Amino acid sequence: MDWVFLAELTVNGAITGLSYSLFAIGLVLIYKSSSVPNLAQGGLTMLGAYVVLAFSYELGWPLWVAIPLAAVIMFFVGLGIERVALRRLAGRPIVMILMMTLGIDIFLRGTTLAIWGGAPRPMGLGVSYDPFFVGPLLLSRIHIVGALVAIALFVAFMLFFRSRQGIRLRAISDDYMASWSVGISVERGVGLSWALASVVAVATGVIWGEIQGVDQTLSLLLLKGLTVAVLGGLDSIVGAIVAGILLGIVENVGSGYLDQMVGGGSRDLVVAAVLILTVMLRPHGLFGRHDIERI
Repeated sequence: MDWVFLAELTVNGAITGLSYSLFAIGLVLIYKSSSVPNLAQGGLTMLGAYVVLAFSYELGWPLWVAIPLAAVIMFFVGLGIERVALRRLAGRPIVMILMMTLGIDIFLRGTTLAIWGGAPRPMGLGVSYDPFFVGPLLLSRIHIVGALVAIALFVAFMLFFRSRQGIRLRAISDDYMASWSVGISVERGVGLSWALASVVAVATGVIWGEIQGVDQTLSLLLLKGLTVAVLGGLDSIVGAIVAGILLGIVENVGSGYLDQMVGGGSRDLVVAAVLILTVMLRPHGLFGRHDIERI
């Protein structure tokens, strides 16, 4: 066995997995604060990337201006989605909310393609693609940037959920009725969680737009982000980081050797296998909370 090759696959898989965690944090934010599984995060990520490009390429503004402006716009997009589409479903069966988020995802993707078209566009962050070696290992600079952004957001949201507002969101997730009874505005809390997830979608869209270009394929990151969120536990931000690293390693190492045997295309197979096995063997994930109800 080539140990350098294995080590390179492992390290690159870990930093790529942290970029998956960036997507998964958006899913966890909404579930952790409202117990709503969000299938619209892929569409939000795609929309966030295109909004950044609208400012940077179409208006010619620098990215350091375009990205914060896009984050502000997406913050209000998230608030609007909760206010218009989801608020009226409060208290309804979870499958109805799940279908609504799927419908929102399809609507966002379709609207984005209708406005900007489907041709791939570069994000243009200016990250160098020159070879970057750590000892004998060749690493990807943009994936390292994505990993650092994911860690920064992880720290920020860990601190947020220890604040008074974060505790309110956790209370809303535990019990809507109890939260209402003690004067917590459930509607505002759920709206805030969607707004924050939409801001995370901008960061995800920028990083992955630089990695693979900005087009409709950004929405397909939902599979990997959902796998990370389920593996780590849908209500655990720590789990999103740890599971992202684990999935990235398993995917990169597994496909690195499987592709040599089957001729390529095994990455999505490995991710799907991890998702199926997690749901079958540990449905609450590695760090998810297992609620026990007495009847």
